Amino acid sequence: MKYFIYILQSEKDGTYYIGHTSDLEARLRRHNQGRSAYTRNKAPWKLLYKEVLNSKAEAMNREREIKGKKGRDYIDYLVRASRA
Repeated sequence: MKYFIYILQSEKDGTYYIGHTSDLEARLRRHNQGRSAYTRNKAPWKLLYKEVLNSKAEAMNREREIKGKKGRDYIDYLVRASRA
């Protein structure tokens, strides 16, 4: 089963959200419907970046790695690189 790492940006205040899921479209829909407590107050969200991984464990590790970079610079780098 494929898993995704994704980075969302709030269209309300520009903040980022990083997560992982096996169904990216459904997960984005839940974020924008206010069904995720952490992201509820910052909707709507737009998808800026995604990576496809081969397992949930890989996705969780990659999410932890991205979040561990501390600061927006690495996230901005990933987003810019994905648009190139």
